[in-house]
This record gives sequence, C-alpha cells and structure tokens, in this order.
Amino acid sequence: MRNKHTYIIGDIGQNHNGSVEIAKKIIDGVAQHIVDAQFNRELRPMDAIKLTKRDLNEELSNSAMLKPYNSIHSFGKTYGEHRKFLELDETQHYELYQYAKSKGLDVVETLCSKGCLSIFKYFIPDRLKVASRDLTNLPLLESLAETRIPIILSTGMSGKKELDDAVNLISKYHSNISILHCLSQYPSEYKNINLKTIQYLIDNYPDYTIGYSDHSIGIVVPVCAVALGAEIIEKHITLDRNMKGSDHWGSLSFDGIQRMVRDINNIEESLGKYGMFISESVQGSKYKLERSIASNKYLPVGYIIQKDDIHMLSPGDGFKWAEKNLVIGKKVVSPIPKDEIIYKKYLSDEN
Repeated sequence: MRNKHTYIIGDIGQNHNGSVEIAKKIIDGVAQHIVDAQFNRELRPMDAIKLTKRDLNEELSNSAMLKPYNSIHSFGKTYGEHRKFLELDETQHYELYQYAKSKGLDVVETLCSKGCLSIFKYFIPDRLKVASRDLTNLPLLESLAETRIPIILSTGMSGKKELDDAVNLISKYHSNISILHCLSQYPSEYKNINLKTIQYLIDNYPDYTIGYSDHSIGIVVPVCAVALGAEIIEKHITLDRNMKGSDHWGSLSFDGIQRMVRDINNIEESLGKYGMFISESVQGSKYKLERSIASNKYLPVGYIIQKDDIHMLSPGDGFKWAEKNLVIGKKVVSPIPKDEIIYKKYLSDEN
C-alpha cells in the first residue's frame, strides 16, 4: 500500500528558450492550483521544477559544436551557437531557484558535467538529477555523490549493468537514491515504453524510490505509471506546445498540467489497500439496488411458503437468495401482498 504521495516534477529543460522570464512563467504553471471540478476539490499541486545546467566546455566535441544546425528549431547557425543561446548562467539559475522557492516548489537540477557544480556557490538544489545519457558517466556521478544531495537517476539509455554500476558508486557516499524508468525516445512511442519495468525496479531495488520520467505525448502513461507503483513522475512543461524549440510539442501546457496532476491525485486515492471488502460508501446503493427475496403472489396468514412462491426484487434490505432456507417452509404470520419484500417480521419463528 502506498504510504506517501507521488512526487511530481515539472521539467523545464530547455523550454525556457534562453529566457528567464519564460522560465518564470513556466514555474507559475507548475505552481498553479489543481482543481477537480467534478467533486469541487482543490488537490495537491506539483512538487518541483527541474532545470538543466550545461558547461559548454564539457558538452560536445569541437567538430560537433561547429556543425551547422539548420533545424527550424535552431537558435544559432551552428549547434554550438544553438546550445549557447539556450544556456542560462549560474546567476539566472539562482534567480529561478529563488522564484520557485517563493512559489513553494522544490528545485531539481540536472548538472551535465563536473564544471556545473560551481552552481553550489549560489544555492543548493533540493535534488540532483542525472540525465539518462550520463548514467555511465561515472566521474560525474562520483562528483555529484560526494555532495550527498539526494540523487535521481534516469535510466532511459541503460540496462541493469549500467544502473548497478551507477547505484554502487553513489551508495559509497549515500543511499538517498531514486531510480526513474525512462525511454530516451522523443517523443516515446507507446510500444517501446514498457511500463512493466517499474515493477521490475521495485522488486530489484527495494531500498530506493522508484519512479518514471515520461517523454510520451499526453498524460495517460504517467498516470498509469503511478498505478503501477511509481512514486516520482517527471514530465516536460511548456508555455505553448507550438513554440519554437525541439522539446515543446512533446511537453505539457498548463491545461495538461491540470489534467495530469488531477488524475495522479485521483489514482492515488483510488488505489486503496490490498484485499476485498464492502466499502461503507456503497451502503446506500446496496440498500437501493441489491435484490431481496420477495413474494410473487399474495401470501395469506398461515400459508407455508414454497420455493415457487418467491423471486428477487429490490431494495436489498431483506433476505438474500443464499438465505432462502430462512424463508422457504416458514409460516406466514402477517399477510404479504404480491411483489413485496418478505421480511422476518412476516414469518413465524417456528418451522
């Protein structure tokens, strides 16, 4: 049985398009109130934003940085210029950290190289995230682990060996590790997502929190992930899915946040506890709709009831068919009209 709520991260990534002001507007969306209009309830909102910090000196080979980048989503003539345009500096990350904190949100930072640890001069993130591509970057993982800040690992490009190597290295320093099932296909095709991996991770890594980082279109997959046991959900967020930039169209806009977070809240409540039992909430329906033993003809005083004299009608506050031995063979002590429930008061205690 779940003993805590799902930790939901709104991943800003590069959807700020190099603008602090756009990033702040996305933070506003992540912090928005979540309402379930059907039941007139205000629900728990998202928990955190995630930012990504790169050190372009440790990002790509020189030839890759100089390669022409002619995509409609490009912000520069070369890929290096594109990446530089999208990069926020340390003081801008700190400004967004303070803004998110003012909204009651945690801040998760994906640090893509050891040089990015200089961000700690300005603030300490609540959690560090290791991108899927860096799960095998053991020197980076060791530098992150040495900080003893809680770490979230994304597994989108790895198998069990790669994950075990990462977990074993980090656990030399601390055990506050979360593991997110992930598929590094953007957007993820449903046939490749394999949500059953979540249960595999729960079974094989019982000492760690297991979650899911989603790159699919829509909200059904992360909601299903929670039903399967994910306790962290990460999802890309944008101001507008039609904005320039390669990640926007696969992200959630603000109305999508409302629907996803609402449905995660509701699926958490729906999971309940292990076992089968009659809920108190159905007692009214049970009385109104279930069937009880009833007369199918007029039954006078002194009549001995036979099986052919009864059938089943609502409401459900009388004898059930499994209790028919309490009715058949009994003497009628008060007249019973046709098609009425046969209650105990109509019957003799004697056979």
